[in-house]
Amino acid sequence: MIIPVRCFSCGKVIGDLWERYMKIIESGEVADGKAMDMLGLNRYCCRRMIMTHVDLIEKLLRYNPAEKEL
Repeated sequence: MIIPVRCFSCGKVIGDLWERYMKIIESGEVADGKAMDMLGLNRYCCRRMIMTHVDLIEKLLRYNPAEKEL
């Protein structure tokens, strides 16, 4: 859904890094690990939070229960 504001394990603030991470990855110039190093994500718990996040918000915004037929 929405990227968590803090890492679940250590509590570091990571919510503000998601969009910068996606811009770096979409540019295609840098690999995942190097992009996380550039953002200062050194702990494996924080790296896990960013790397395994699945952004489902766009998919859920299309769902409208009022349109469902009974």
